[in-house]
Amino acid sequence: MRVLMLTPYLPYPLLSGGQIRTYNLLKNLSKKHDITLFALIKDESERAHMKELEKYCTKVLVFKRSEKPFTLQNIITTGFSTFPFLVIRNLVSQVRDAVKQELQSAQYDLIHAETFYMMPNIPKTTIPVLLVEQTIEYLGYLSYAQSSRMWLVKPLLYIDIFKIRWWEEFFWRSCSRLVVMSQEDKTYLQRTAQGIQRIDVVENGVDVEYFQKTRKNLPKEPTVLFVGTFKWLPNVEGVHFLVQKVWPLIRKQIPEAKLHIVGSSPTTDIYAYAEQDKHITVSGKVQDIRDAYAQAHVLVAPIFSGKGTRYKVLEAFATGTPVVASRLAVEGLHIEKGEHALIGNSEEELAESTVHVLQHPKVQEKLAKNGMNLVFKEYNWSNISAKLDAIYSELGTVNE
Repeated sequence: MRVLMLTPYLPYPLLSGGQIRTYNLLKNLSKKHDITLFALIKDESERAHMKELEKYCTKVLVFKRSEKPFTLQNIITTGFSTFPFLVIRNLVSQVRDAVKQELQSAQYDLIHAETFYMMPNIPKTTIPVLLVEQTIEYLGYLSYAQSSRMWLVKPLLYIDIFKIRWWEEFFWRSCSRLVVMSQEDKTYLQRTAQGIQRIDVVENGVDVEYFQKTRKNLPKEPTVLFVGTFKWLPNVEGVHFLVQKVWPLIRKQIPEAKLHIVGSSPTTDIYAYAEQDKHITVSGKVQDIRDAYAQAHVLVAPIFSGKGTRYKVLEAFATGTPVVASRLAVEGLHIEKGEHALIGNSEEELAESTVHVLQHPKVQEKLAKNGMNLVFKEYNWSNISAKLDAIYSELGTVNE
């Protein structure tokens, strides 16, 4: 089957959840399908990574968007457009022209769009369009707006969130098939959005062969790990909650405990935590994330907004790292509380669970073993890709 895939990022290197997902799907799906990839980049240096993707794609084309999101042009254009800032940020005129030309010059069976904000680049066509929503965008922005103290800007934020939701739901209804990350996401959409014809669940996965090579090298000090790209607002909210609310309670019971914060694009506020507390380390982007898991006694994931399954939890499971998380952080994963992870939603619950794991090696061993077994059985990319391949086949058959 011939597939045209559109992504708002180059799926390599593997710095974000979206890149991890798309790269691994490409690697597996390319065994059965001819895939042409159109991707957005922010910097010309990213072109150096195209060779890695050309291993799995028939053709790779990239299109440059603005390096920084909040340019004057993007802000002004958003103000006069029905599209929200998220769409304007990723709307490059050359992409729509290139897609139109590509569809005219070659016969495609399917168009695969990662994220709703790539959908405006697709011209009117009879070719089936598969839309994959890695998260429900407006919910993440809504949570940020509700907690924001920028009172003068809040009205503008809510206007933009209204536009995000309107267009998100528009594209959910207009695509041929919609894929979400969890059954909970599917249920939410069925309850809140009308007129969606077909929703499928294709969960996130993890490269089990890659992560099972991790060899634990635990430091003497009990070490807590937080992982997440900080371009995603729920991760920014989560790390602030962890440091400001949960961490003091942990340190009160385990004064020698260490906290390691890892993830690309930390804000100045996040870097400041390491300057204020010698027990906190902020690494930002690391060359090999397995090294961070290898030296962590427990991963703590206090995520309270956004949708979709969390790579940090799956990666922790695959490396044999115990997990303490909020309910939303493990939503959509087939886990049993107390067997695969410890769950809590308040700072007291999360701190108590983290301390319990750090102080009881047998609990660490149990959670690590059960989490590893679960992810190897249900969340490896081979199984996940097979689900998406079945959807490809169904849509391609309809188009014949």
